[in-house]
Amino acid sequence: MTRFTFAIPGDVNAPTGGYAYARAVLAEWRSAGVKVEHLPLPGGYPFPSSSDLKETARQLGGAEGVVIIDGLAFGAMPEAVIKAVRGPIVALTHHPLALETGLNAQGRALLYKSERAALTLATRVVVTSQTTAETLIADYAVSPDRLTVAEPGTERAARATGGGDIPHLAAVGTLSARKGYDVLVAALAQVSDLPWRCTIAGATDRDPATAAAVCAAIHHEGLATRIRLAGAVSEEDLGALYAGADLFVLASRYEGYGMAYAAAMARGLPIVACAGGATAQTMPREAGILVAPDDTSAFADAVRKLLTDASLRRRYSDGAWEHAQTLPSWSDTAAKIADVVREIAR
Repeated sequence: MTRFTFAIPGDVNAPTGGYAYARAVLAEWRSAGVKVEHLPLPGGYPFPSSSDLKETARQLGGAEGVVIIDGLAFGAMPEAVIKAVRGPIVALTHHPLALETGLNAQGRALLYKSERAALTLATRVVVTSQTTAETLIADYAVSPDRLTVAEPGTERAARATGGGDIPHLAAVGTLSARKGYDVLVAALAQVSDLPWRCTIAGATDRDPATAAAVCAAIHHEGLATRIRLAGAVSEEDLGALYAGADLFVLASRYEGYGMAYAAAMARGLPIVACAGGATAQTMPREAGILVAPDDTSAFADAVRKLLTDASLRRRYSDGAWEHAQTLPSWSDTAAKIADVVREIAR
């Protein structure tokens, strides 16, 4: 197969779903003997400095063959930088940058304009969900014939055993505004009359203001002894968290796919989530309860139902487990993207 390059901004080992996707497909390609070069781009994206853009253009100008560019960077690149690439470009889009929660109107408009223009320069676009594909077709003028959906892989795992006498709730994801931890904490405060404990695993340094606000809310609600902020955890500790949980709870306002939900289903965990973005596609109704984004009372009611009804928990647990067996593996995901590279490298 023709050699190709995967350009990724920042630290590929960072504990986010997007970086986990990149790590997994790189590992699969290398295991299969695919000749791929990982090109680390500057870490300032999606708000690069002028020096970041200059360095990016220099790096991309030396890239070999087909170049896959992660959307965190690609959507924020001006035309002059993108045109430094000599070969065909594959844009990898997890979700449009303008849909990130917490942006002001001006920032949202700038990212939308930038990403829409950038996507016209890509030979092909790979997205991680059908929802994102539909968004790019409707709002970003990407034609369906240029799109390929390559959903994240899901590792098969043993079924969760639970947390014992006190139900253990797990939430996984970076502490950012989009993940809705303010809604989660407020909802858990409404069910504080019930026995439960909750562990939140996710990086706290990527959005310090949100992390501080979540910590303050936990203390304000008197839940500091019941909600543990574990920060970014190792893969081993993350696996142990899923294995020892009884319920997965995450109030994300928007997801481009929702890898944490898939990982929870792989453990047979019933889920309470918000139907924002691709979450409703990733998590079927048989796996748990979906409520509208930002509806704290509905989220609390769903948690209460599952904490107080063991048979309902078991039904959703079975549904989650069964659905997880149908999800693609990482080798499936990597093969789909490699097929795109082969097609345009001819």
